[in-house]
Amino acid sequence: MTKKPSKPAKKSPFPNREEILQFIRSSSKRVGKREIARAFKLDSRQKMTLKKALREMQLDGTLEKEKGRRVRKSETLPPVAVVEITGTDSDGDLLARPVDWDGNGEAPRIYMIQGHRRHSAPGPGDRVLARLTPTGDGEFEGRTIRAIAAAPRQTLGIFEKVGGEARLRPTDKRARGEFAIDPRDTLNAEPGDLVRAEPLRGRRLGLSQARIVEVIHGGEGSASPSIIALVDYDLPTRFSAEAEKQAAGAGAAPAKDRDDFRSLPLVTIDGADARDFDDAVWAEPDPDKKNPGGWHLLVAIADVAWYVRSGDALDRDAYRRGNSAYFPDQVVPMLPEALSNGWCSLVPGEDRPCVAVHLWIDASGKLRRHQFRRGVMRSAARLTYEQVQAARDGNPDKTTRPLLNSVITPLYGAYQSLLKGRTARDALELEMPERRIDLAPDGTVNGIGVRQRLDSHKLIEEFMITANVAAAETLEKAALPCMYRVHDQPSKEKLEALRNVLESVGIRFARGGTPTPKRFNQILKKAAATPHAPMVNVMVLRSQAQAEYAPENVGHFGLALVRYCHFTSPIRRYADLLVHRALIAGGRLGPGGLEKNPGDFVELGEHLSMTERRAASAERDAIDRFIAGFLSDRI
Repeated sequence: MTKKPSKPAKKSPFPNREEILQFIRSSSKRVGKREIARAFKLDSRQKMTLKKALREMQLDGTLEKEKGRRVRKSETLPPVAVVEITGTDSDGDLLARPVDWDGNGEAPRIYMIQGHRRHSAPGPGDRVLARLTPTGDGEFEGRTIRAIAAAPRQTLGIFEKVGGEARLRPTDKRARGEFAIDPRDTLNAEPGDLVRAEPLRGRRLGLSQARIVEVIHGGEGSASPSIIALVDYDLPTRFSAEAEKQAAGAGAAPAKDRDDFRSLPLVTIDGADARDFDDAVWAEPDPDKKNPGGWHLLVAIADVAWYVRSGDALDRDAYRRGNSAYFPDQVVPMLPEALSNGWCSLVPGEDRPCVAVHLWIDASGKLRRHQFRRGVMRSAARLTYEQVQAARDGNPDKTTRPLLNSVITPLYGAYQSLLKGRTARDALELEMPERRIDLAPDGTVNGIGVRQRLDSHKLIEEFMITANVAAAETLEKAALPCMYRVHDQPSKEKLEALRNVLESVGIRFARGGTPTPKRFNQILKKAAATPHAPMVNVMVLRSQAQAEYAPENVGHFGLALVRYCHFTSPIRRYADLLVHRALIAGGRLGPGGLEKNPGDFVELGEHLSMTERRAASAERDAIDRFIAGFLSDRI
């Protein structure tokens, strides 16, 4: 008779598969690795074995993942099923769900593979008969056998007049052509307006027919790639009147009960086109003789939690957006401008409230200790990456010259130590150039380039990573809620796909062994001197798991860190605001901390992961449209 897992012996051996399954079945709540390990009294070494066992059980279909990295007994799909296309992921791949799903929990995610058949690719709302193959982690690949029904979906497009006749030019790049609009169905749209239309059924000679159901955006700039992306991805663009009023009524935070950092020459370092400044940095050699070659860093972050309290109008709007979205011609901020460009922006010469962290590192970049404080600061300068790098390279300007020895040189000294730590960890080093769109004052594209990657960029990145690690360590040690930034290791299926691609270009990627960032870096190094380097970088990126927000820590694979969260950008990321609130509550740093019952962090993490992907997809779509428009006149 199988031993019941709910009452394991204190020193019982590692449970077998049936015992694990029995425990999951008998649990009245969702079960994760932590609950299983606690029930069987597993030690740290056995927990690693458990993680591998659960992954194997997911890969062979015995278990499926649920929300929050919980698992449940698998309820599989048939090999052939009718599925409905639901949209695309951040890579542009089609996603679907089974039409008939009577299992517990959410339906499995299905990634549709585009074959070489002659039928057109399905779109959101379409239903197809698909052949399904499990890929592990409770997910499936689907291949279209035949179309079942097209969705009566609406079309986003630009209203035009051609020869006096009303037309709709769809914004969807996959659209098959324009639509004719009956004069009675225009809703008084003007040429150039961004509209939503409903295709009409029935066949006729010439263009397909549609009727306009909504004029979304009119006037100059209606057809801007950014406006199209905002509408297409349904990004919130208006704040509630209550939130705007609350932001407009904000004022200076009292300096009482705050550490005074105004005598320190903290500086912000951002891009030349940055619109908000939420982090400032400073460094000095550590005066502690027990830490030779070490450094004392201060990272000060805008105290957004002082102005945005849990449950108020600003908080509700910020949560709905999840994050700011950045386009070549505009920003859709998470917070109203009165805060994002005002009281929560660390502008030079103005007193601003901050949440700061003291970081003490040794000569090798190891974090020795840290301390979070609430303070008031006054930025000494608003610097750009280019300015700081030029000063470091011996070409200071009138702003950086007086700061070179006292501020910039110590920052680079601390960065060199942090860089040693990063090198020792062997964090993943992808070379993915970021596209830059240069716009003329009238909004047209002047040119397309690639953003420079300077040491000054890397300096700020390492300072922020160290502050984020300190935040995660502090919350974990205090057993406080933490919204981790997690990045799991790649799946076996993605590794196999990468292996096949690498072998096709003569790069060997051995099977077996645990995937590590170091192994990927070795591949990237081999490819660096070959014409395949850009492609290999892209394929390595695509092989990675998607980073997300979750309250259960699984580490950050890409950064090679055991624990990690986002602390440094509460102006533009709601996850960072949650971390600030937790730190304030845990450190008893005054009002604005996390409430006693902050809500379901699993659901919060899923929502914030979704809003991040939504914004990233919209940003990428807009850039693609800007580039396509620029190149259309040159090909």
